[in-house]
Amino acid sequence: MGECGGRGVEYNGLGDDDERSRNKHNNFQKVSVVPLVFLIFYEVSGGPFGIEDSVQAAGPLLAILGFVVFPFVWSIPEALITAEMGTMFPENGGYVVWVASALGPFWGFQQGWMKWLSGVIDNALYPVLFLDYLKSGIPALGGGPPRTLAVLILTVALTYMNYRGLTIVGWVAVFLGVFSILPFIFMGLVAIPRIDPSRWFACDLRNVNWNLYLNTLFWNLNYWDSISTLAGEVDNPKRTLPRALFYALLLVVFGYLYPLLTGTGAIPLDRELWTDGYFSDIAKILGGVFLRWWVQGASALSNMGMFVAEMSSDSYQLLGMAERGMLPEFFSKRSRYGTPLVGILFSASGVLLLSWMSFQEIVAAENFLYCFGMILEFIAFIRLRIKYPTASRPYRVPVGTIGAVLMVIPPTVLICVVLALASFKVMIVSIAAMLFGFILQPCLKLLEKKRWLRFSVSSDLPDFRPSENENAAETLVE
Repeated sequence: MGECGGRGVEYNGLGDDDERSRNKHNNFQKVSVVPLVFLIFYEVSGGPFGIEDSVQAAGPLLAILGFVVFPFVWSIPEALITAEMGTMFPENGGYVVWVASALGPFWGFQQGWMKWLSGVIDNALYPVLFLDYLKSGIPALGGGPPRTLAVLILTVALTYMNYRGLTIVGWVAVFLGVFSILPFIFMGLVAIPRIDPSRWFACDLRNVNWNLYLNTLFWNLNYWDSISTLAGEVDNPKRTLPRALFYALLLVVFGYLYPLLTGTGAIPLDRELWTDGYFSDIAKILGGVFLRWWVQGASALSNMGMFVAEMSSDSYQLLGMAERGMLPEFFSKRSRYGTPLVGILFSASGVLLLSWMSFQEIVAAENFLYCFGMILEFIAFIRLRIKYPTASRPYRVPVGTIGAVLMVIPPTVLICVVLALASFKVMIVSIAAMLFGFILQPCLKLLEKKRWLRFSVSSDLPDFRPSENENAAETLVE
């Protein structure tokens, strides 16, 4: 397990020879730039479904400003860090490997546990959103056994899609993404005669639910780092990953602002109506029943896309952790389609167990856990910059060490605000989950020591070795 982190270690073997060596051991088709853009799109966004609460919480002006300013405070720094670290460590496991290489295997495991759990919580949200959009047309899906059965069927069907292969998931994401964006483009066009720009400036600072507002922004604009757990499945990740992150950032911001400007500018404001699924009601007002069904269908497909993208990230993260000896070896076993079967089953089980939670509870809980994971990522980013400034970084954020520190200060402040605004219930549950991770890692080490479970480090992966340019006397963690 010490293979993935410790003092004085650097990720070597990133040259062309090592890239060919890694590809030789994986004959499955790699993900190219276009499917990767839409996988990132669905990891982060999936369209405007779920942003309605920002208007309810703060009104049109703050909602619009939030989706303009927030990307500069959070999304761009996170995407830049993902591009640098993801090309420095182009393997499955992503941020787990970053933290393990900077802070050691214990903290690497904690990062994996918190991020996997927040990802599974996030995935439990998509069946909820899917049914919230359909319940206006099919009231029986609003609760009771029909809703429970629908969640089960959705989870099983989408889990099977993940089982069939990441390349299939990627191109399905492309189709779903295009279909999900089209009705909002059409809605914006038919809304032009109704647009009143003065409605965009409605604001009442005395009536702002800051907790709901920030959690909605944070949930809709984070998870840029999730794609790093699939880096081992990407074709030429050193070039493809940074480009895909850039294109996805543009797509995500456009996918939020365009519908938000349409809905708030064309419809008289009633903040209480801006809840999950309200865009389908706006579509009916602007374009009739046909457009409402189109938006609802787009929501259904969008939630399918977000589900399969998030499950891919979560399951490949578990595979990457197993390949680095952090989890039992059976997590690294692939199906005949090259997919991590055990990781998919674990992730699907977590989704079913958490699907009873409400939308806002899910968002708050996953944001809390995600924040702690991001703090570890920021620390790892800065520590590796300071300790190993000459390490190979195919993409490097164009700032020095001081600039890197300054870059992570605004998102760190935002993290502190989100954590401070969390409800007591969310705080207690999330901290308990984190503490469970502190217990789980030593227990797994004991199982490994007793040889009750088999752990191994994949021979296909490059080693972490002391840098020739650094202090060679520093040694790996046992």
